[in-house]
Amino acid sequence: MKQNMGTTDRVARLVLASLFAVLWFQHIVTGTFGIIVLVLGCVFLLTSVIGTCPLYNLFGISTCTRKKTTQ
Repeated sequence: MKQNMGTTDRVARLVLASLFAVLWFQHIVTGTFGIIVLVLGCVFLLTSVIGTCPLYNLFGISTCTRKKTTQ
C-alpha cells in the first residue's frame, strides 16, 4: 500500500495510542467506553506503524510530504 501519512501524523497517533493504553491499563476508563478506547488505540498504533490510513485513502487525503523531483 502507498503511504499517505506524514511523520507528524504518525507520531501523534503513536502518542494517542500510548495514552489510550495507559488509560485502559490503569483502569481510568473501563466498561464499554474503555473497550472502545482500547480498540481505537490499536487502530492508531497499526496505522502509524504501516503509514497508511484507510480513511485517508477513502477521502483522498495525504499528509505525506511530497518529494521534489529534479530534472
